[in-house]
Amino acid sequence: MRTSPCRRGAHPPRSQHRTRTLDRRADRAYAPDVDDQIYRQEDAMTDPLGDIIGDYRAFAAQQSDRLLDRGIDITAYSLSHLAVRVPEWDQYVRVRTMLERHAVANRENFWNGRPISLIVPAEPIEVLDGKTVGLIELIPPVHQRVYKMGLEHLGVVVGDTFDTFVDVHKPVLTGQQFQGPTSTPDPVYILFEDFTHVKFYRLSLRASVEIDGGAFEDGFHHVDGWVPQQLVTATGPNPLPR
Repeated sequence: MRTSPCRRGAHPPRSQHRTRTLDRRADRAYAPDVDDQIYRQEDAMTDPLGDIIGDYRAFAAQQSDRLLDRGIDITAYSLSHLAVRVPEWDQYVRVRTMLERHAVANRENFWNGRPISLIVPAEPIEVLDGKTVGLIELIPPVHQRVYKMGLEHLGVVVGDTFDTFVDVHKPVLTGQQFQGPTSTPDPVYILFEDFTHVKFYRLSLRASVEIDGGAFEDGFHHVDGWVPQQLVTATGPNPLPR
């Protein structure tokens, strides 16, 4: 079968465009800035999780740079998870549904009086310098204090050197988050000026949860029968989240 040539002004087939893009990228003397822009655009088109939670690579790079400014290099450490906060319960349900379309599991459970989703993407997502994250923590209101909505914290696994890490970097650490009698151990964290965090763990969040609850199973498990909370103040109950 004969294939007719492209008309003037018509777009070449996508596969042909991709091949040409790869050829140009191999020749770095040919408009490298344009090639990089094309690649970023194509990556964005194939990154549904980024469309849902935001630019997690830029977020992780920003947090890593901030840590370097404080004398902490996380190059040698693996990553635990990304945490995303939403301001309203309806948005939590909507984002949870969207993330689950690109995931294999969600272990939703109660924490601090409301459900929190621990979502396992279908494939680990590359976040920072080749490092991947295999868990997204989705957090609904009510939030205990002021937090950044959207991408809010990056979890870093320090491992067996956790105690030494805490001793060395205590001057720049903001505090420690106490997470109950079975925490292994409670993570330490740094709070930045935009109300985002980096949290440092001995074990990844997933590994810590599996110590008590067993291995994650494929499928989506939601908390049943939970009603969004109300905030009771001196002037009466105000429905949350708002």
